[in-house]
This record gives sequence, C-alpha cells and structure tokens, in this order.
Amino acid sequence: MSDSSQLTAGKPRDPCDAFNSDCPGREVLNHLTSRWGLLVLVALRGGPLRFYELRTFIDGISEKMLAQTLRTLVRDGLLSREVLPTVPPSVRYDLTPLGKAAAEPLESMLAWVRRNALTVVAAQEEHDRRTAAGA
Repeated sequence: MSDSSQLTAGKPRDPCDAFNSDCPGREVLNHLTSRWGLLVLVALRGGPLRFYELRTFIDGISEKMLAQTLRTLVRDGLLSREVLPTVPPSVRYDLTPLGKAAAEPLESMLAWVRRNALTVVAAQEEHDRRTAAGA
C-alpha cells in the first residue's frame, strides 16, 4: 500500500479511494465482502440459480438473509433477477458482467480460506494457549 496519508498530503483525495471515509466504495466493499454477499457471488459463478437452489447451495443462510443479500446485490448491479413464467412463478439470479468481474477475485479469496483455515485455527489456538499461560 504505497498510498498513505503522508504520501497524499496536499493532494486532492480520490473520492472512490476506500481509505477515504466518504468513499461510496466502502458500502460496495461491505456488500462484496460480507459473508453472505461473497458466498452468493461465488456460488453464481457456476451459472444462474433459483432462490431455493442458492439457499440449498449456501448451507446455513436463512431465507431472510438470502433475500436481503440478493436485493442488495441486484441493486448494486452485480446480479440480474429474472422472473420465470412458471406456476408458481420462480426467480432466477445470475451474475451481471460487473458481478462476474467482482466474483473472480472473491473466489480466489475463498480458495485461500479453504487452503489456510486449519492453519489459522491452529494459530488462534496457539495464541489463546500462550495468552492463558501468561495471564
């Protein structure tokens, strides 16, 4: 991170720099990196899914949280929502081009988590053990 406050002193701040407290990108960053937002975006990299397919795919998400997350990501332009002419009507969600661009690096982050989760848990346990021994 070469762009610190010392380096930018006297320069106008980029309004879309997430380090700027007024940056609208902070809200977008929150939507992309929330647990459910990230999982929805990565789940849809495999192609469009209906609401209940997403709920089944993302173990542990409630219908309420899924509906809220989908509304947010559609509003952000990351997902498209298509009402299918079925009885009863069903809705299919898919990534927009913007959503595809966002989901790619998020999938890499999720792969990193998969590869390193046990190492992080071991580090946490070691930290807790040392902290408890020193208390």
